Amino acid sequence: MKQILDDKELIVLECIASSEEPIGSWLLVELLEERSVNTSSATIGRILNRLERVGYVEKESVKGRVITQKGLEAIRNAKTIEKINFHKNELDKMINTKVLEDFIMVLQARKAIERETARLAAQHSTDQEIEYMASILRRQEDHFTNHSSIAQDDIDFHKAIAKASRNTVLESLYTIISTMGQQSKLFEHVRTQVKSPYSKSHRDILNAIKNHDADEAERCMIQHTENLIQDVTMYWDEYAIEGHANIDGGRQNE
Repeated sequence: MKQILDDKELIVLECIASSEEPIGSWLLVELLEERSVNTSSATIGRILNRLERVGYVEKESVKGRVITQKGLEAIRNAKTIEKINFHKNELDKMINTKVLEDFIMVLQARKAIERETARLAAQHSTDQEIEYMASILRRQEDHFTNHSSIAQDDIDFHKAIAKASRNTVLESLYTIISTMGQQSKLFEHVRTQVKSPYSKSHRDILNAIKNHDADEAERCMIQHTENLIQDVTMYWDEYAIEGHANIDGGRQNE
């Protein structure tokens, strides 16, 4: 997940936030040196100008800059992104393999996350969000009919559900898993090999969300994920063991 601040900008903001009085560029140079970051007053000046333009700091006469509420929020968001990226890297280490157990672990994690996003989406989705989900499924069906990849459509559908859940933590967790390059294209290949239908489970999920039936939306999402686990297991049993599997494409489907 892309950072909103670079390392120096974050440190400068933290220094300003921790000060009880306005801070100027020369003092910031010294404070950064204490953190083993060597930089010039001119560089600090450019950083301060940029932070001021985006509303993270503001001048207090000639005394220097002070942090704004928006700046404090930027620090919190940057720290959150740092944590997300750390855990994403840890997950990458576990997931970027071609072992069945790793595929299943991803799906089990998805089931835990998405059963709740589906439930919350059923409770909170607007008519506009539901129509957007429906448009994704129509596009997916067109791609399937035209023998085009439906991998990105799958990602977009599940992302739309996560966003409609109104839970930004769950949305971030799904985003981490869905962008690891280890889901969609693999599952698309798997479903083709085992001749597994994809559209009915998505339609069932959407209908439950449209009806604002949280229990049914959760049930359909659980069933959808369990079907994927079954597809992967069947594929592994029927193709991988025989040496016919070609799974270098990575996972992004679903």
